[in-house]
Amino acid sequence: MANVFSEEERRELLAFVRGVIESELMNTEPPVPPAIAQLRESRACFVTLHDITGNLRGCIGNIEAFEPLADNLARNAYNAAFSDPRFAPLAPEELGETSIELSILTKPEPIADPTQFVVGEDGIILRQGTRGAVFLPQVAPEQGWDQETTLAYLSHKAGLPADGWKQPGTSFQTFRAEVFGE
Repeated sequence: MANVFSEEERRELLAFVRGVIESELMNTEPPVPPAIAQLRESRACFVTLHDITGNLRGCIGNIEAFEPLADNLARNAYNAAFSDPRFAPLAPEELGETSIELSILTKPEPIADPTQFVVGEDGIILRQGTRGAVFLPQVAPEQGWDQETTLAYLSHKAGLPADGWKQPGTSFQTFRAEVFGE
C-alpha cells in the first residue's frame, strides 16, 4: 500500500494519539487533531501499544470505518490504553516507556479463496457463522508465520479448530494498512 501520510504527518498523528492518552492520565483537555485532510475521511484504524521491552501493552481498533479518522484514532487510543480487557489500564508512570504504533486500514474486500491472502501485505478477516477473527498485516511476519500457519492461528483466534479455515461456509476478506510508529 502506498503511503498516504508524509513523515511529518505521521509524527503529528503519533503526537496526537500520545496526547489523547496523556490527557486522560493527567485529567487535562484532549489535544486538537492535526490539520490533515485525511483525518476528516471515514477510515478505520488500530492503535497498538508496546511496553519498554517491546511486549504488547494494548491493541484496540476496528475493521469497518464508521467515523472520521481523527475520532477513530482518539477512540482507539483511549481504548488501547485503558480498556483492552487483556491488560490493566495504563498507569501515568508507564506512558514514558510505552511506544505507539498506528495502523490505518483500507476498506476490507472479499476474496474467493484464502490462498489469495499475501503474508506481510494483507490483513485478513475470517468469518464463519457467528465466529470471526482478524490479523493485521504485520502480525504474521512479526510471528514468523507462513500462510497456512497464519490461517491456523486465525482459526484458533475465532474459536475454531486449526483447520477451521478450510471448512465450508468460511468467508475471508483482506485489507491493507499503512503502519507506522514511534
